[in-house]
Amino acid sequence: MRVLITGARGLLGAAIVREFHDADVHAFDHDQLDVADEAAVTDAVGTTRPDVVINCAAYNDVDRAEQEADAALRVNALGVLALARAARQTGAVLVHYGTDFVFDGETDRPYTEEDLPNPRSLYAASKLLGEWFARDATRAYVLRVDSLFGHPGPNGARRGSLATIVDRIRSGAEVPVFIDRTVSPSYTTDVAHATRAVVGKEVAAGVYHCVNAGVASWAQIAEEAARLMGLPLRMRPLTLESAKLLAPRPRYCALSPAKLAAAGIVMPTWQDALKRYLQG
Repeated sequence: MRVLITGARGLLGAAIVREFHDADVHAFDHDQLDVADEAAVTDAVGTTRPDVVINCAAYNDVDRAEQEADAALRVNALGVLALARAARQTGAVLVHYGTDFVFDGETDRPYTEEDLPNPRSLYAASKLLGEWFARDATRAYVLRVDSLFGHPGPNGARRGSLATIVDRIRSGAEVPVFIDRTVSPSYTTDVAHATRAVVGKEVAAGVYHCVNAGVASWAQIAEEAARLMGLPLRMRPLTLESAKLLAPRPRYCALSPAKLAAAGIVMPTWQDALKRYLQG
């Protein structure tokens, strides 16, 4: 199997590279391939002739996107369109990652793929456009993830919110965490494993929620991390209102991975994933 991976230096990209270690992998970071450069994308896909294109590139600065809408749209929407068109031209499968932010968070149970998106920020809108543009590929999978955590690859910079929480617990520092945001944490190792299974099993194309099973507030996640490490937690509760963030966040954005399970790909619980992450 020949696999082209974009955004390979990111938290998720590094996990995808590790998962496909035994394949013919062509991994590109942003400096090597700007997905918003359609000519460069066409050339890269046309030259490597991959069986699968896995897009881990994304503009993830949620607040800055409110002021840099053009940058967010270039990567999260137009970049996906370029990849989808190139994949269609070469007959490659496209895997693209969506986000829980496409929902407004005004619910009290995990979202399913049947729920209608209602993005509340420019970042979320750009990601929803990317989901739609991914369909331009002949066979495309949109895997929505939520609150990613995992181990970065070589020279990887971004580590995610959970890594910061764990670092502060270990150092004995105060840990500011949201008590009013409910999520479905996604361990990049499990997301990568599920990605390979989706491609290998050739499940029906479409949108899938690819998160660890279960829901939790960020406060509950911090409490479980402290318990697993056997360390005290000095928690400073935060609320979305008190944080005064530039871009609105969905308050309840947990996702249900039931559709993925029905396709034969069962995601471990977030507690199990957190335990393995801390042991790694």
